[in-house]
Amino acid sequence: MQSNNIPPSIEERELARARSFQQVWTEDLNAVFSDVAHYYDKANFFASFGLWGWFLRCFMKTIKIQPHQRVLDVCAGTNAIGIALLKREPTLKVDAMDRSASMQEVGQENARALGFHINSTIGDVHDLPFPDNHFDVVTLQFATRHLRVKRVFEEIRRVLKPGGHFYHCDMLRPTHPLVVLFYYHLVSLSLIFTSALFGSGKAALKCRRYFVMALKLFYSADELSEVLTAFGFVNTTQSTILSGAIGFHCGQKPFTE
Repeated sequence: MQSNNIPPSIEERELARARSFQQVWTEDLNAVFSDVAHYYDKANFFASFGLWGWFLRCFMKTIKIQPHQRVLDVCAGTNAIGIALLKREPTLKVDAMDRSASMQEVGQENARALGFHINSTIGDVHDLPFPDNHFDVVTLQFATRHLRVKRVFEEIRRVLKPGGHFYHCDMLRPTHPLVVLFYYHLVSLSLIFTSALFGSGKAALKCRRYFVMALKLFYSADELSEVLTAFGFVNTTQSTILSGAIGFHCGQKPFTE
């Protein structure tokens, strides 16, 4: 694998993230997403001050697909990405994988309501239960902050066909000093507002501080491009909105190893 070429700064960042968040990742997040599944999409709309649909449209503009391709949506949640892709190209064969059965139940209902079929797999995305060189496209949206990046990116690279593309979107750690001044406070306030509005349960309330800390220990847009390159992706591209607070990345699996 490409892990021998990982710069020490990335290794250190991943170790720091694991030390800080291992308990949340392994014990708490399942309960959080089970708690919020039934209002997840509405909560994201309010937490983003009405910009959630714009985020999705910006991400979709970066994704290139062809008829009949195989697509895997990792950490698919309520299937927003799979549904948007099928609206654009109904001949796609879409697989969705998520750790939360509750989120996928909502996602499957959303897909069926529109007449779409999405294959659903519940499990740990750090170990994708798919063969090597299987998918033309893999997507991952708004979840990497909660994952062991090295393992997940290596697994995504493994299941991609040679020449296949990985499309990524997430909130990032901004680097502009003026943005940093208010960014984390704004995130914290939006979480407080949303949890009060929707009556979040104990699991979600317990993790409000975690969601802010996960951003502080995450990557900037430039750093995430370095991560993709370090893990063996080529022809990487990036774009950002909101002064780097949200980023869109693409990496390609090489045609030859």
